[in-house]
Amino acid sequence: MTTTTAAAWTANDRDLNWSSPDQDDAALNFHRRLSGYEPTALTPLPELARELGVAAVFAKDESTRLGMPAFKALGASWAVHRALETAQANTDAEVVTATDGNHGRAVARFAREAGHPARIFVPAGGIHPSAVAAIRGESAEVVEVDADYDHSVAAAADYAAANGGVLVQDTAWEGYEEVPGWIVEGYSTLFREIDVQLNEAGHRAPDLITVPTGVGSLLQAALAHYRRASAGDTVSSAAGDDDTAVVSVETEAAACMGPSLDAGHPVTVETGKTIMSGLNCGTPSSLAWPLVRDGLDAAVTVTDDAAIDAAHRLAELGVAAGPCGAASLAGVREALNGTDAESRRRHLGVDADSVIVLTVTEGSAANPVPDA
Repeated sequence: MTTTTAAAWTANDRDLNWSSPDQDDAALNFHRRLSGYEPTALTPLPELARELGVAAVFAKDESTRLGMPAFKALGASWAVHRALETAQANTDAEVVTATDGNHGRAVARFAREAGHPARIFVPAGGIHPSAVAAIRGESAEVVEVDADYDHSVAAAADYAAANGGVLVQDTAWEGYEEVPGWIVEGYSTLFREIDVQLNEAGHRAPDLITVPTGVGSLLQAALAHYRRASAGDTVSSAAGDDDTAVVSVETEAAACMGPSLDAGHPVTVETGKTIMSGLNCGTPSSLAWPLVRDGLDAAVTVTDDAAIDAAHRLAELGVAAGPCGAASLAGVREALNGTDAESRRRHLGVDADSVIVLTVTEGSAANPVPDA
């Protein structure tokens, strides 16, 4: 398996003999029992299909997930449920996490609904003030850490260990993998919904799906779903016949997937400032990495300006995406219309008959978009 890098693009020759285990229905069935659950919209965008030169483009719009403006509610709800159940925690036990935005709010919401207090660690100045206010609006205690996201995660873990808290973190490291695994299981509901919705629209699995990526937990869920042995009988180096190309999209301020693919192991990169605060993570999850290494087709990075432009384009088409969610469109534009687009399309197996799904992970209510 080799990687090639050019500017914002890292192509990965994934292991075509590798597949992920099939998944059970426990998380999906749990979500279906939650008050307010319904599948989020899969919105057709024919204008973008024409712009990109493909048959169809759909946006999986997570701006209304379980009454919250982001997909994080899926992982947080299932993981909080499982963690509290497993820990047999009394109602005084705090649920603890670190966040760069939507995960913390979702953990706080479901901790509150389970009757538990929540303590949420955030990098000071690293997320939009409205996101901090939303976390506090869930009755959570917010602790601002004068450091980046990775250090905030360490602070949350240390606090939980010292004070008997129940840590519900959405990234994994050696010795802490069970809870992040539940979060990934929760995210699988999103991709199961896409299967049904595409089928109802007369399509099979997408030929290409782009996934905004921070530590890689949502990306892990996408790879676990589309690399299942049962996902298709045909194994090919090009997308098609139920073989979906998966592309991660990161902010250039914290792009760790491409360098990790180049190095052949997870690497940590120094993070910078970005409007895509939910993607401002410099270390891949240890749980996600094996699936990224063996199952990802390419990693692409995008600028803040590209994400903002994509958000405004999606808004014109009726999809109110925040910058992280719009990164999905910015990434597919870079992949299919950027430098060396012909070879990139060939690598991904994208042609005029292809169907593309953009994972729009957050709405603009989660992270307001500046004017163009």
